[in-house]
Amino acid sequence: MLPHETTTRRFELDEYAKDGTSGHGRPRHTPSPHLSPNHRTNRYQMDGKSWLMLIVLSVLWGGSFFFTEIALADLPPFTLVLCRVAIATMILWWVVVLRDIPIPRDPKFWGAIVVMGALNNLVPFSLIVWGQTHIASGLAAILNATTPLFTILIAHIATDTEKLTLRKTSGILIGFSGVLVVIGLPETTIPRATNLFSVLAPCAVLLAAISYGCAGVFGRRFATTSPILTAAGMTSASSLMLIPLAVVVDTPWRLPIPSTATILAVLGIAALSTALAYILYFAILKRAGASNLLLVTFLIPVSAIMLGVGFLGETLQLQHIAGMPVIGGGLAVIDGRLLRRSRK
Repeated sequence: MLPHETTTRRFELDEYAKDGTSGHGRPRHTPSPHLSPNHRTNRYQMDGKSWLMLIVLSVLWGGSFFFTEIALADLPPFTLVLCRVAIATMILWWVVVLRDIPIPRDPKFWGAIVVMGALNNLVPFSLIVWGQTHIASGLAAILNATTPLFTILIAHIATDTEKLTLRKTSGILIGFSGVLVVIGLPETTIPRATNLFSVLAPCAVLLAAISYGCAGVFGRRFATTSPILTAAGMTSASSLMLIPLAVVVDTPWRLPIPSTATILAVLGIAALSTALAYILYFAILKRAGASNLLLVTFLIPVSAIMLGVGFLGETLQLQHIAGMPVIGGGLAVIDGRLLRRSRK
């Protein structure tokens, strides 16, 4: 949560309604000039089914933090991430074959897929999993919700079409003030090892959000590619990159046999929070549009916190609870719909 991915986590707000293309880069129907502006911008509506799909997606992605917390009892980070992406790869390629999706042979395409696999899977998954060895799953989910903030900043730097506006800048400043509330001010004294990890772990999750943001901008080159094929390619590339890391760092052959709970958690994070979440994500993107899909960012931390508190006995500090709505407020300002409704 994953993290929290457009064609691999592409972040489109106003641009989605303006550029005349669908979420997959295909030309969409050009509205009649006689239609009202409100009719043109409200092509994608959130009906009951869309809301249900969105809530399910938030539970799937929020569940990734929950499953990770369980699996970390027996598996080290790289091995856990490898299991996640490897199992998801098999499921996604099975979907590609069932749908008879053509597979490109261009080496440049697969080179870009490797980059996407690193930015969207290998780096963020590993950082989040390592971070969860030192912080609660709910806190990791709250910090991961900053991904849209970083995506906008990176898009402003790397593209000519998505520059910061006053509204987006205000939303980013509000969002990052929420991050400061969640993490808290650093201590002036030299921290002990345990305190050091309590600082480094949240920073690792924020670095994961930055990696997701880079993937969101870089992934636009796959706009005309089947999103399921892109997802399968990403997980394949990240699986191949993770094998030597897991072998060298974790030496998994020396690990004890994992418990039934760990095995089920790995299957859950791979099949549900990765493969099924990818498929559901793109179904919602097609049905409700990217702007409405942004709403899942508000729901993921809630799902993760409820699962962590309800089933893992986790507790969050007051500053974590206080910072979450501030981050959500920043995202709401960026989204702009609440502001438009208040003006009306």
